[in-house]
Amino acid sequence: MGGTTINTRNNYITEGPILSGLIKFSLPILLSLFIQALYGGVDILVIGQFAGVADQSAVSTGSELIVMITMVISSLAMGITILVGESVGAGRPEEAGNAIGAGIAIFAVLTVIVTAVLAPFGTTFASLMHAPEEALSKTADYISICGGGALFIVAYNILGSIFRGLGDSKTPLMAVAIASAFNIAGDILLVAGFKMGAAGAAIATVAAQGLSIIISLAVIRKRDLPFRLRKEHISFRGGYALRVIRVGTPIAIQDLVVSLSFIVVHIVVNDMGVTTSAAVGVSNKVCNFLLLIGMCYMQGVSAFVAQNNGAGRRDRSRKTMLCGIYTSFITGVVCFCASFFAGGILSSLFSNSPEVIAISHEFLKAYAFDCLMLGALMSLLGYFNGCEHTFFVMLQGLIGALCIRTPLVLIFGKMAVPSPFLIGIATPASTIVQLVMGIIVLVFIEKKDREKSILLSSDND
Repeated sequence: MGGTTINTRNNYITEGPILSGLIKFSLPILLSLFIQALYGGVDILVIGQFAGVADQSAVSTGSELIVMITMVISSLAMGITILVGESVGAGRPEEAGNAIGAGIAIFAVLTVIVTAVLAPFGTTFASLMHAPEEALSKTADYISICGGGALFIVAYNILGSIFRGLGDSKTPLMAVAIASAFNIAGDILLVAGFKMGAAGAAIATVAAQGLSIIISLAVIRKRDLPFRLRKEHISFRGGYALRVIRVGTPIAIQDLVVSLSFIVVHIVVNDMGVTTSAAVGVSNKVCNFLLLIGMCYMQGVSAFVAQNNGAGRRDRSRKTMLCGIYTSFITGVVCFCASFFAGGILSSLFSNSPEVIAISHEFLKAYAFDCLMLGALMSLLGYFNGCEHTFFVMLQGLIGALCIRTPLVLIFGKMAVPSPFLIGIATPASTIVQLVMGIIVLVFIEKKDREKSILLSSDND
């Protein structure tokens, strides 16, 4: 795969102004995430306009499970991004090929597992998630169909992780743009045209991902890469598989537990009725757009830091993190205002039910506070990921999900009259705790680095 003619370094990442370089690298990531959010939002939008509330609840509940699995896969693939970034930054492209080959071997096994678990047991998972009775069968169909397309979910995330590690954030943008276009067409055809409801939305999603991967691979074959990927690279040998797992697994565990905590939210609101279930699905889709900046910075800062660390430019790594924190807060204020004051208008884009819109706005008022803090947290976590401090990333995620978000959701959900706002406020409450933890650990690491530098300097003297 590819040749060896490309320069193995992206100068704007390891040299020059940091802020403009970070923006240049992160903008395609932001566009990719936006299109990906649009990709998922179209399902809810078309379902909300051309199907019933039961179908909307089914897609809302089923997609929560699929998103969780996608996040875990994407997080595990971060191990590939970081190792490839370090290898490219250090000018060792052959090691990047070995890391990619090991990642492919790992994810081939993972694909088989995900397909075998999800595809035959859609009804079981729908029941575990307390899908409302009138939406149970539709939820099961959505989960089973998407589970059958696990290969495409995995392949997309592998491609994205590889190219972000190489400093190329434009190719993943192309892949998700293709998938989004096909998904919109599929939703209009199957849901609006053939009235297939939740099952039609799932088929459109899987088909769009498959076509995206095929077209993306055809484009990639024509490109030059800084290494050759050979069949012998695709193995568990040489320690590269263990490194990918060691770096990616803590991030994946953290995202798994965080996603499970959000599934708990869905289980709680599913018990509140099909209308509330649909409303949470709508608010989640709105949040997917509002919180894009934070997620973008985590991916961008991780890749940026990994390459600069590989090139021995740790000073740029720290400055990159600070740029992410400062600029993401500015955009966070804008997103807060949109969520808190215009949440009803945004929700009406995904539903024509006044009850669904009103309940969704209550959730969004609570989520608005998360907009202010998430960018700073994600920039910190991106820095820790790029420095391979992924154990802490896992730890702070576990504490936020298990000790803050989940208990608060369960407590507020058992009130005599459950409040959508209070259930939603559990999310920013956990973000506050995680952000404070990140700042404390950052100060500790910076102190240790300064002490180490002083010690080395005295030894040299």
